[in-house]
Amino acid sequence: MKIHLGYACLSKTLEHVTSSSNYTYTNFQKEKDFQKLDRIIRSNFEDLEKIIDYNIANNIHFFRMTSKLIPLATLKDVEFDYLNPYLDYYLKIGKKIEKNKMRMDIHPDQFCVLNSTKEEVLENSKEILKYQYNLLELFGIQNKRIILHIGGNTFGKEKSKTRFVHQFLNLPKEIQKSIVIENDDKIFTIKDCYDIYKRIGVPIVFDYHHYLCNREGEDFEDYMEKIFDTWKGETPKIHFSSPKNQTKKDFRSHHDYIDVDKFIEFIEKMKKVDRDFDIMIEAKAKDEALFRLVRQLKYKTNYQFIDETTFIV
Repeated sequence: MKIHLGYACLSKTLEHVTSSSNYTYTNFQKEKDFQKLDRIIRSNFEDLEKIIDYNIANNIHFFRMTSKLIPLATLKDVEFDYLNPYLDYYLKIGKKIEKNKMRMDIHPDQFCVLNSTKEEVLENSKEILKYQYNLLELFGIQNKRIILHIGGNTFGKEKSKTRFVHQFLNLPKEIQKSIVIENDDKIFTIKDCYDIYKRIGVPIVFDYHHYLCNREGEDFEDYMEKIFDTWKGETPKIHFSSPKNQTKKDFRSHHDYIDVDKFIEFIEKMKKVDRDFDIMIEAKAKDEALFRLVRQLKYKTNYQFIDETTFIV
């Protein structure tokens, strides 16, 4: 089986490069400075291009774009065009992504709660999904994927799952087709995600760390074939991170790096599935954690690396 490793949003190697520079709503309300907003957006695009160039140079085929590329884009009382003034950026960066066959997806933050019981939160969540879909569309991403948690647990898990399904079915069809659901670390397990899949047919991202935090006696090995089948021929992806430490307080938090022995243990179990998949490394050290893991794998295993971030087991 062939595995690509990727990382999320920010390169730690590239100093002073971030595509997530912000213009807070509070400051904008005080200043109403659209020129400043424009400068920040252009800086984010320029830094995103630097990150993409870095990924290409280092054979990183899998990357999560920041959801903060366009500050204030989802706020209805801050109206501006984030399409036409920046078309050159979208086209230039998108061509690099397409030419190098880089897999790129996006993941809303905790404010996107599709099963919320609050109308304001629900409407804002729909705006977030619309914005993130538009970004993927503008960059010309073919397999548009927005990674989404199920959300909150108001009135119990079953009613919360039903609300998610109901609101999902009210989304525009193109956004429905882009959504992938992920098990979380507190409420919704892989069993819950598979139950929702059976109702709406969306792919499932398996998060191994979240599984360790939140399970109901199920063994992930019993689910991996079924979870991978939800991708219907598209290469499945999973998320992998290591806990900050073993205490109850910090177990849910991500470590700076990956525990290589636990990673190898996981890969060895995945041999039973024997299918290609991609792994998003969710470590605070970002690309540095990815490449440290690669060096350790080369030392500790006989996995065959075919480039800097791709190996065959």
